[in-house]
Amino acid sequence: MAKKDPDIPSTPSVQVIERIFTLIDVLASREDAISLKEISEKSGLHPSTAHRILNDLATGRFVDRSQPGSYRLGMRLLELGNLVKGRLNVRDAALVPMRDLHKLIQQPVNLSMRQGDEIIYVERAFSERSGMQVVRAIGGRAPLHLTSVGKLFLSADDPQKIRAYSMRTGLQGQTKNSITSLESLERELARVRQYGHASDNEELELGVRCMAAGIYDDQNKLIAGLSISAPSGRLDESWLAKLKETAQEISFALGHRSQR
Repeated sequence: MAKKDPDIPSTPSVQVIERIFTLIDVLASREDAISLKEISEKSGLHPSTAHRILNDLATGRFVDRSQPGSYRLGMRLLELGNLVKGRLNVRDAALVPMRDLHKLIQQPVNLSMRQGDEIIYVERAFSERSGMQVVRAIGGRAPLHLTSVGKLFLSADDPQKIRAYSMRTGLQGQTKNSITSLESLERELARVRQYGHASDNEELELGVRCMAAGIYDDQNKLIAGLSISAPSGRLDESWLAKLKETAQEISFALGHRSQR
């Protein structure tokens, strides 16, 4: 969950604003228009109070009157939402949560995105105390099938795209643990889909293991991956829950909501 700013009160200081928030939440709970009677019941507001506020919101196009006595969210909210979405940046949203996770586990935390048949490292939180040399600098690249984040992206592809990737790249390996056959890759990706996270067991570099969780946008599209790297004997499976929680926090900041 996103962290709350301590300077922002938990409830509005002006009663009418609190009522506006309540009405918007009621309208957002349904895809179709809602009658004034139902809005009043769900919000706990008197019908005349709800009617007055809704009419003011309709003037500003925050609420639409689909027909007399029925209301739904207005197009102005969509316009504002698109402005906010256009200004969101995954790196900006990830930076503080990544640093918080690093402070907790004291191992490098990486933010990666897909570019073609590779992932590219776009941000990293690390310190010398991790005892691990950073071998993949920001801007560095690695094949999808050899990395935990790359496997997340491949697992989102359909079988035809995975086979095409295999043909293009030849599934070249870099260590004795690298996945180099399509059959092995398909089995690995099936596990990724089943468990919702991915791992790299010294497949890119001997002595280094990774675990990764996906970051999603408001359209439920995988747009980045968050991973923890550690010496192979030091990677703690108990970190996985916190990694997933951090990836979910970043996704939430980008507008993603759990699918109903």
